[in-house]
Amino acid sequence: MSPAERDAGAAESEPGVGGLDRAAALLGAFDASHRELTLATLVRRSGLPRSTAHRTAEKMIRLGWLDKPDAHYRIGNRLFELSGLAPIRHELREAVLPFLQDLFNATHTTVQLGVLDGAQVLIVEKITGHRPMPMLSQVGGTIPAHCSGLGRAILAYSEPAAIDTVIDAGLVARTSRTITQGDALRRELAAIPDRGWSVDREEGNVGVTCVAAPVFGPLGDVVAALSVTGPNANVRAERVGPAVRMAAAAASRAYAGRR
Repeated sequence: MSPAERDAGAAESEPGVGGLDRAAALLGAFDASHRELTLATLVRRSGLPRSTAHRTAEKMIRLGWLDKPDAHYRIGNRLFELSGLAPIRHELREAVLPFLQDLFNATHTTVQLGVLDGAQVLIVEKITGHRPMPMLSQVGGTIPAHCSGLGRAILAYSEPAAIDTVIDAGLVARTSRTITQGDALRRELAAIPDRGWSVDREEGNVGVTCVAAPVFGPLGDVVAALSVTGPNANVRAERVGPAVRMAAAAASRAYAGRR
């Protein structure tokens, strides 16, 4: 038996490592910064033996889960089709999108919709117009909750356990302005309900300000947040905040009405 065959056999016989686990490992190798991967990079990022990664990837190509138009693997169209069926995309996005569009038309600045995912915020929708901001995460990407307007808008109305999860994950500094102390973050979150919107001033990206407000579900629980994000000179919290709050309130009513 060759070394490659021994590696593959070991991987497949390891407790808890089955076909779905291997497929998940390969899918987990992709992110917003790694959209196309060579086999070597796929092996390195997934942690699977080369022969196992190659064989699993070929099966995933046949299923439409992966695509390989040249020497690089990428996420397949079938997963994109299935992702549109997820409630977060089908229900939340469809309800909020008209208000994101209204907000973009009013501000002419990037608007985003995000949901909390542990200590991160998953970007569900984004409208950038003709002035994209490459430093911002794309749809499907994540940003730290503690230093983003979206994350703070959600956390300010969340259960204490959600805030604990974010703090326990570590408040890593993205810029010199990032809040990195748990007590300071709690004070910042406590001030948000009084004004109805959160602010991130250059805490996630230098030169960028984000103003966000929460979106609530039919039971009054926070389910997401929407934001306006752009250069400091274009995004003034006192001017943009009321518009963001109003858009989020209208989106909340629309989303609650669909449930």
